[in-house]
Amino acid sequence: MNNTNTQLSSPSSATTGVVNPALRVPPASPAVAAAYFGASLAFHADVSDVASALAAGGDPGFVVIDTRSTASWDQGHIPGALHLPTALIPEQADTLLDRSVPVVAYCWGPGCNGATRAALALAQLGFQVKEMLGGFEYWAREGFEFETWEGREQRTPDALTAPVDAEDCGC
Repeated sequence: MNNTNTQLSSPSSATTGVVNPALRVPPASPAVAAAYFGASLAFHADVSDVASALAAGGDPGFVVIDTRSTASWDQGHIPGALHLPTALIPEQADTLLDRSVPVVAYCWGPGCNGATRAALALAQLGFQVKEMLGGFEYWAREGFEFETWEGREQRTPDALTAPVDAEDCGC
């Protein structure tokens, strides 16, 4: 028997009652999805968008804060970022930040929720804030220049995180 024809004509989950793992929980309605994704964009900025805004020159309309420890800051941070560790936000945010200027907070990377905790602390103090998705890890992996205690560095972009032969990913 030819398996190719059998595979191409196999019954769908609608007729067999078997739900595939991706649709075990059905998608939200378009209206609910639009509200969710719209809200997500209000809370998050990605590394490429932050880098693009900073590279454009002039006032980007926001301030970037690195919420990590001093040792982490010394290992590398975004040029022009302010250093405000999460634990010091309650004491120092009003001195370092202007409530009328949105804040973009970052920490190590996607496996760290430090920027989320910092964003929460800033929001509770009345600041407009977004979390930078990817954190410092993706800033460096996407090939953007960063500063260390030894000076400026820049790595070759990781092909798994940034386009190899294009200026942007098109998203």
